[in-house]
Amino acid sequence: MNKDKIIWKDRKRTIFGLPISFTVYTLTEKKLLIDTGFLNKRQEEIMLFRITDVTLERRLSQRIFGVGTIHCCSADKTTPEFDIKNVKNSSQVKELISDQVFKERKENGVSSREIQFGNDEFEH
Repeated sequence: MNKDKIIWKDRKRTIFGLPISFTVYTLTEKKLLIDTGFLNKRQEEIMLFRITDVTLERRLSQRIFGVGTIHCCSADKTTPEFDIKNVKNSSQVKELISDQVFKERKENGVSSREIQFGNDEFEH
C-alpha cells in the first residue's frame, strides 16, 4: 500500500485558539483529508489537483488568537467548496496547499481548462 507523505496536520481550533475539536485536517503529497466527528466519524478526501482556488480569511478575532480560515474551491463532485477552519499558521498553510496543488497539477498534466470542462480522466 502506497502511503503519501504527510506534509501538514492540525486540528480545527475553537475558543481562544485551542485545538479542542474533533476536526482534523491532513495535507499529504496528493490529497487533503478532513476527518470530523467523535462518535460518528466522517472522512472527506479531496485530490489536490482538483482544487481550483485557495483563499485565506482572518477576521479580527482570528488574528487575536493567531488562527485563520482557508476557503477552497474544487472540481470535486461531492465537495465543490470547503473550509479549513481556524488553523494555526494559516498563511503558511495556504501557501503549502497552493504549492502542493501546483505540483500535483503539473505532475498529473492537469490544466485549469480540463478541470473547468469536467474531464474525469483522472478519477480515482
